[in-house]
Order: sequence, then C-alpha cells, then structure tokens
Amino acid sequence: MHPLGLILAGGAGRRMGGADKALLPLAGRPLWRHVEARLGPQVAELALSAGGDAARFEGFSGPVLADAGAGGQGPLAGILQGLRWAERLGAEGVITTPVDLPFLPGDLVPQLYLAAEETGCAIAASGGRRHGTCGLWPVSALPRLAAALAAGERRVMDFAATLSPGEAAWPGGTADPFFNINRPEDLAEAEARLAP
Repeated sequence: MHPLGLILAGGAGRRMGGADKALLPLAGRPLWRHVEARLGPQVAELALSAGGDAARFEGFSGPVLADAGAGGQGPLAGILQGLRWAERLGAEGVITTPVDLPFLPGDLVPQLYLAAEETGCAIAASGGRRHGTCGLWPVSALPRLAAALAAGERRVMDFAATLSPGEAAWPGGTADPFFNINRPEDLAEAEARLAP
C-alpha cells in the first residue's frame, strides 16, 4: 500500500465573500497548513490541487497540481488531476479531502482503505452525512471520471455512486472531525475549538 493524499483547494469560497479559503488564517496558520498537518502523516506523498498562482502555497510539502476545474467543473476536476498524479506515481488510488476540514481524523486513511476493500472506492461519513470530497478514489476510475466530466457531470456523489463506494463512518456532534469551514461563523467556531 502506497497511500497518496490530495488536498482539494480549488473552491471559490462564495460563502466567505469570495475569499481564498485555503489561505484563511486559523489559529495563526493558513487553513491548508492545518489539513496538511492532519493528512500528511497518514500518506506517503501529499499534493494540493488549486487554480491560480501556486506560489501562494510556498512551503507546501508536495506538488501543487493545476486545478483543471477553472471552468466551473468543481471538485471532480481536482479529483481527476489527483488520479492522473497517482497514476504517474504508480499508485492504486488517492485519498482526497477538501481544504476546509481542519479537524480531520488521525485514522482517516486506514478507515477509508477498510471501507474500500470490496470496490476500491470509499467515502467518509459522520453523523449520518456523507462527505463526498473526502474519500478514496481508485486510479482504475480515471477513464470513467474523465468521460463523466466531459459529459457535464459535476456532482461528486453522483459520480461516486457509479463506483459503489464503501462508507467509513465517524460520529458527528460537537467534535465532528469533518466540521467544515464555509462561513465566517464556522471560522470563528473553529478558532474556539483550537483555543487553549
């Protein structure tokens, strides 16, 4: 097993007033740094998928992949780039997570691999809710994903359904590890969670 990780950082941050979510400061560090610190130790190599100038991620531990989704293709385009990167490295799959999940669980990767035993694909869930962009995607799905994007597919869960993903579940509640930062009040709540 040679797990690869990919942080999806191509979102427009509309509910944040158009801010670059990856660069939002949380406890004195940009949001991407928190996700890198959570996912990085769980994978052999880590990449980041984003549009725009890659120089804003100076100090990132791996490659910054150009997000092909600038035309509104959303996170599926980032997942496609991640699968192409994984294929080049000879890996069987890639673990993806969006850049707005600063509390990712420390057992994300092993739990996703366990859930993916039957189909090679798995999606994370917490509190009864599935998190489509947080999953394990097999490189074998690359041609199917490229075709789906070309045909206009934009919904991660609709595409995932074609792969019959397993589900790796965690409890939700106040300490939900998949708490995501979409609005300014979410950022304030995350700050409170990290306060000493």
